[in-house]
Amino acid sequence: MSSLKEKTITVVGSGLIGRSWAMVFLSGGYKVKIYDNKAGQASAAISEIKKQLVELQQARMLRGNLSAAEQLSLLSSHDDLQQALEGAYFVQECVFEDLEAKQTVFQEVENLVTENVILSSSTSCLMPSNVFCRVKNQTRCIISHPVNPPYYVRLVELVPHPKTHETVMDVAYSLMTDVGQAPVRLRKEIDGFALNRVQYAIIAESWRLVQDGVISVKDIDLVMSEGLGMRYAFLGPIETMHLNAPEGIEDYLQRYSEGIKRVLTTFGPVPEFSGEAAARITKEISELIPGDQEHLTGRRERRDQMLMGLAKLKK
Repeated sequence: MSSLKEKTITVVGSGLIGRSWAMVFLSGGYKVKIYDNKAGQASAAISEIKKQLVELQQARMLRGNLSAAEQLSLLSSHDDLQQALEGAYFVQECVFEDLEAKQTVFQEVENLVTENVILSSSTSCLMPSNVFCRVKNQTRCIISHPVNPPYYVRLVELVPHPKTHETVMDVAYSLMTDVGQAPVRLRKEIDGFALNRVQYAIIAESWRLVQDGVISVKDIDLVMSEGLGMRYAFLGPIETMHLNAPEGIEDYLQRYSEGIKRVLTTFGPVPEFSGEAAARITKEISELIPGDQEHLTGRRERRDQMLMGLAKLKK
C-alpha cells in the first residue's frame, strides 16, 4: 500500500454524495473518516454504506481489490470535526449546495489542518473563487465535482481556484485515477464547469423543440437515449466528429461546418422554464413517469442498475 494510503481522506457531510465519495475512496484502499455535524448522522451513513457494499459484493460489482469487510474496516464515523481531520491529507467537502455553508465549513477546516492538506469541494455549480474566498491559503483549494451517482458514473471535474498550485491539481488527479474515477482538468474556473455547460445546452435545445411543437417529450428523450446517448456512452463529441467523415475531422469540418453554423443560427433564446410550456412538459413527463415517490424511486433504481451494467461493460 502506498504512503498516501496510510493517510486519511476526510469526507465532510454524510448525505448521498458524501456516502458515495466514501465508497469510492474505500474502493481504492484509502482510510476514510466521515464527519457530520448532526449527531448520529455519520454513524447512520456507515450503516447505509455497509448495506450498499455488501449488495455490490453479492452482485459482483464491488470496486477495488478489497472485500466489503476489508473496505469497511478502513471507515470510521465522527461527530467531532477536529477528530475527523486528524491525519487527513485530503478533505472532500460534501455539505448541501449552499455557498455560505461551504464557506463556513472550509473556514473551520482550515483552522484545524496543516498547510499541506488539500481542501476539495464537491459543488456542482459554485465557483471556486467564491467557495474558498474565506480560506487564507487558497493555493491548496480545488473543486472535485462528481457526477451522480459517482460509484457508477466515474467522471470527476477538477476545477482550480485562480491561485491553486499545479501540484495540487496533480495530486487530486492522481488520487481520482487511483480510486478508479475518470478525472478531467479544467484549466480555469468557469460558471457551470464543463459538464453542466454541455448538459444545459442539450436541455435548452430539447426544451425548445418540445415547446415549439416540433417533437414530444417521449421522443426527444429517445433522441438521446436511443441515438446520441448510444455514442456518447463511449465517445465524446470531438471524437465523434473525427470518426464521422472518411478522412477525419478536417474532412468533417469541410463537409459539415456550414450546415452546423446554419442550424445553430436557428436556435431560439434561452427558455424561461416556466409558464405554459413548463406546465405542458410537466404534464407529458408525468404521464410517462408519475411524479410520486414510488414511481420516481423505481425509475432511479432502474437508472442505477442500467448504469451499473454499463460501467461493467466499459471495464
